[in-house]
Amino acid sequence: MQETVLRKNSAMVTGNSKVLTQTTLAANEVHLIGRISGRAIEKTMPSGDLLVEFRLVVERDNQRSERREVDTLDIAVWPARLRKRALTFVVDEWVEVDGALRRRFWQSPSGLASRWQVEASQVRRL
Repeated sequence: MQETVLRKNSAMVTGNSKVLTQTTLAANEVHLIGRISGRAIEKTMPSGDLLVEFRLVVERDNQRSERREVDTLDIAVWPARLRKRALTFVVDEWVEVDGALRRRFWQSPSGLASRWQVEASQVRRL
């Protein structure tokens, strides 16, 4: 998975000034290994597009505390072959997910709402 983007911004100033060039390297890559916390659900978006959502429980590598800590992350699966695979996952099964972090926005009864989720480009059983 390679989602690295190279941006180059240049500004030229006339006269005796130098050319200013700024280069920024940006990446949005997520690799997770965890266990399924509940049954995957297929949803139909208002556009008619289908997606499958499930939650993945990932243990934190917390060396500062003896307490076991986890993060529960929302995973969205859009490609048809991956949706089919995700629907076969069972609770407590270990899986691996590759993808990108996305922030989703929608209009709720109380105003604009948002949440973070991982948009999966690959899902596999372990």
